Amino acid sequence: MNTKLKALGLLSLAALLGACGSGGSKSTAPTSTAAGAGQTKFVDRVDNPWFPLLPGTKWTYRGVKDGESSRDVVFITGATKTIQGVPCTAVSDRLYVKGKLEERTTDWYAQDADGNVWYYGEATAELTPSGKVKTREGSWVAGRDGAEAGIFMPADPQVGQSFRQEFFEGHAEDHFAVLDLATSVRTPAVSSDEALLTKEWTPLEPEVLDHKLYVKGYGMVKEQTVKGGNELNLLISFTGP
Repeated sequence: MNTKLKALGLLSLAALLGACGSGGSKSTAPTSTAAGAGQTKFVDRVDNPWFPLLPGTKWTYRGVKDGESSRDVVFITGATKTIQGVPCTAVSDRLYVKGKLEERTTDWYAQDADGNVWYYGEATAELTPSGKVKTREGSWVAGRDGAEAGIFMPADPQVGQSFRQEFFEGHAEDHFAVLDLATSVRTPAVSSDEALLTKEWTPLEPEVLDHKLYVKGYGMVKEQTVKGGNELNLLISFTGP
């Protein structure tokens, strides 16, 4: 099956209906694969409670990557980038392994008027121990070289929903599905018995499966590879705007 048509089958238009609205000024741009033909309206801030990206917010995670201790720092600087006419919030992500910066990434997200968060691209660089760029593999921007935006977080997650988060053929093809809306999670920064549990996978690494847990008002609080690896990230610090 054609990759794009397969993705359309995964992305349910019904999942986008009945979602919560959002404030802020609006802009319009051609829709990506999730909504089909027509236009989607976007707002100027990402305030989906499951994935809030408000300027000044900072998350710090501690965990394990490839058997080594890791620390991941995510920060919303307030910078924006317009992609395909859509105002996107820039997210700074710095991954440290054994105390050294190993990967630096800027991700771009946008929220539509219904409250769904779209993923519009990333600029990533994996670094050598001396700090030089080793590779930029995985970088992509919607609208370039056939890359397409995807749904990263629906406004009203429901068990069974499945979405394609991104599409840059052969480089970035992540998908996710909603597994549960009332999972218990305990981290140094936050605990909840009503966490959103998702699974993530990519056809580029069919033997790998990740689980992510989100808590309203905080975003992602835990990420763990449950098949094909041993990576783990736990939220240890959260600073709101």
